[in-house]
Amino acid sequence: MLNQLYILPILLFSVVIHELAHGWMALKLGDPTAKAMGRLTLNPIPHIDLVGSILVPMFSLFVSGQVFIAWAKPVPVNPLNFSNYRRDDILVSVVGPISNLILAFICTVIFIILGFTGSLFSGSNSVVGQGFDFLLSMFAGGITLNVVLAVFNLIPIPPLDGSHVVAALLPDDMSERYRSLGFYGIFIILILMRWQPFNFLFSTIISALTFPFFTLIHLFF
Repeated sequence: MLNQLYILPILLFSVVIHELAHGWMALKLGDPTAKAMGRLTLNPIPHIDLVGSILVPMFSLFVSGQVFIAWAKPVPVNPLNFSNYRRDDILVSVVGPISNLILAFICTVIFIILGFTGSLFSGSNSVVGQGFDFLLSMFAGGITLNVVLAVFNLIPIPPLDGSHVVAALLPDDMSERYRSLGFYGIFIILILMRWQPFNFLFSTIISALTFPFFTLIHLFF
């Protein structure tokens, strides 16, 4: 477990950026709710969800040695402030996963830079060498982690981001019934993640999306 702790800082940062992106896009589309409630900040404290940001990742790390799922507090959004509810709801929803894919690319670039600058220290027993090894592991893990966060949140089951996209495309009556799944959707997702065909599809998508990032790294090393 201890040798996997490097993933926790990048995990916390990634879920904060994900929620911050939602709030930023909502503000650009006319909804200042997140800003008014102090959620447009990189300070992780307003974003931390005790269960999703701390307990679930730590439990997963303790039990399996890796983090499968985590989340931050959803940013408050008031769709009544949108000029085009359906379009703007989709834009606010997809920007979160997009931010994770951007973070995956940033992690790739930082890993490459560290790979060059830290080659003299990596693997040594010095404190500096251990620090470089920690950072290399963190940013390498951040690539896969952010791709997982992006794909997971695009699953079209409430309350995930993908469900907002689907709901915005459905007729009003069907959309309301679909959204009413609410928290129960989490249980559906957990069941799906244990269903082998779905798990295989999910893993295949993750592998396909991480491939370009690690290919870029291999071009330099």
